[in-house]
Amino acid sequence: MKKSSISRRNFLGKAATVGVAGVVVPSIITSCSRETKKVVAVPTFLDQAPDGPVLKAGVVGCGGRGTGAAINFLSAGPNLQIVALGDTFQDKVDSCRAAILKQKGQDVPVEKCFVGFDAYQKVIDAGVDIVILATPPSFRPEHLAAAIQAKKHVFAEKPVCVDPVGARSVMATGQKAKGMELCIVTGTQRRHQRDYMANWQQVAQGAMGDIVGGNVYWNGGKLWHRENDPKWSEMEWMIRDWVNWTWLSGDHIVEQHVHNLDVMNWFTGTHPVKAVGMGSRLRRVTGNQYDNFSIDFTFENGIHFHSMCRQINGTTPNVSERIQGSKGSTNCQNTILDLAGAEIWKYTYPLDKDGKPTKRVLDPYVQEHIDLVTAIRTGKPINEAENTAISTMVAIMGRISAYTGKETTYEEMMNSDLKLGPAVYAFGPVDIDKSVPIAGLAYVPEPAKK
Repeated sequence: MKKSSISRRNFLGKAATVGVAGVVVPSIITSCSRETKKVVAVPTFLDQAPDGPVLKAGVVGCGGRGTGAAINFLSAGPNLQIVALGDTFQDKVDSCRAAILKQKGQDVPVEKCFVGFDAYQKVIDAGVDIVILATPPSFRPEHLAAAIQAKKHVFAEKPVCVDPVGARSVMATGQKAKGMELCIVTGTQRRHQRDYMANWQQVAQGAMGDIVGGNVYWNGGKLWHRENDPKWSEMEWMIRDWVNWTWLSGDHIVEQHVHNLDVMNWFTGTHPVKAVGMGSRLRRVTGNQYDNFSIDFTFENGIHFHSMCRQINGTTPNVSERIQGSKGSTNCQNTILDLAGAEIWKYTYPLDKDGKPTKRVLDPYVQEHIDLVTAIRTGKPINEAENTAISTMVAIMGRISAYTGKETTYEEMMNSDLKLGPAVYAFGPVDIDKSVPIAGLAYVPEPAKK
C-alpha cells in the first residue's frame, strides 16, 4: 500500500503558543459532582414570542435548512418578516422565496434577493435586524463575524465551524456580541426542548448523583449526495454536494453528531480534554469523509464518554444520549432511573383531548426562534456562540483523532492553526487535498529513542 502523503500537520496545523487574539478560553469544571442537593432554575418557555415592533430578518443560505429556519422564524410570533435572501445559487434563492410565499404569505422583494459568494454581506446590509445563517458550516465564522460587526442579532445553524481556527473565531465573535448586547442563538435544539431542559434540571439538582460516564449516539442512514453535473465547475459541485466534503461540513461527526456531543457537554457542565478514536469509509459514494466514527472522550476528572455515529443505510438506527450517575442513569430527554432500573423521575407531557400523554413538546425548531425573538424584545440578550463553538471543537477533536489514529487533546485544538478549504472562494477547480484520510498513515511518527 502506498503510504499517505498526508501528515499529522495537515490535520492539526502548527502548535501555536498563543491562540486567536481576544479569545477567552472557558474554565474547565474539574468535577461533575452533584451530591449536594440544590435548586437549579430553568428558563420559562413561551408558546409564542411577545408582540413588539416589526423585526426584519434576512436568510443567508437558502437550501433546505435555511428555508426551514425562515419558516420557523415566521412561526415564532407576531410582527416578524423575512425581507432579504442570499445564497451562492439562484435556484436556491428562488425555491426559498417560493416556499416563504406559499407557507407564510410573505413575498420577499426581488431586489433584496442576492446571489454569489458575497450575498451574505448584501443581506446584512439590506436593512435587517436579524441574520439567519444556514450555509454549509465552513462559511459560518466569516458570516457570523460580519453580522455582529454590523450590529445584527443572529440565528446561526449548527455546527458553527469545521476547523479549530473557525471555532476560535466564533468564540471571539461571541465575546464581542456580549459586549454589544446582541443575541446569538445557535441550532442546538435540545437546549430549547422542554423535556430535555426539565431532565437537565433534575440531573443538575442531583437526582442521579455524580456523573460517572455516558454514551452518545447518532447512528442513521445516508443523508444525500449530488452527482456531478458536467455544466458545473468543481466548486459548484462541491458546494451542492457539501454534506460529503470535510472542508464544507466538517464530516458528519461535526455536522450532525454535534447535537449529541453538545448534550454531553451541557449535562456535565464541561467538555472532554482528549479523544482517542477510530472510523472508516465503507459505503459513502462521493466526497472525502468517513461514514462511521467511534470515539472515547476523556474528561479532566477522569470520566469517559463513548461517542458513536454512523451514516450507512440498512444499519440499526439510534439517535440518543445516555448518562450514568452514581445513583442512577438518564436518557437525558424524559426519564431518570435508579441503579436497579426503577423509574425515579419522568417528564410530564401535555395531555391530548382524551386525557392521554401526547409525548410531544412544542417544536424545538420553532422554540429556539421564540426564545431569540423574546430575548430581543425583552432586552435580555442570550448568547450561545461559545457553548456551541466548544461542542463543535470537541467534535473536531474526535474527527482528527479518528483520521490520524492518534490521541488528540483539546489543548492541541485551541493551539492549532488548521483551517480547511481553499484560500479563495471562486467557481472553477478547488485546490485542496481531496484524499480520504487513512489512520496510522496520516501522521509523522516520532523518531525512535536511542
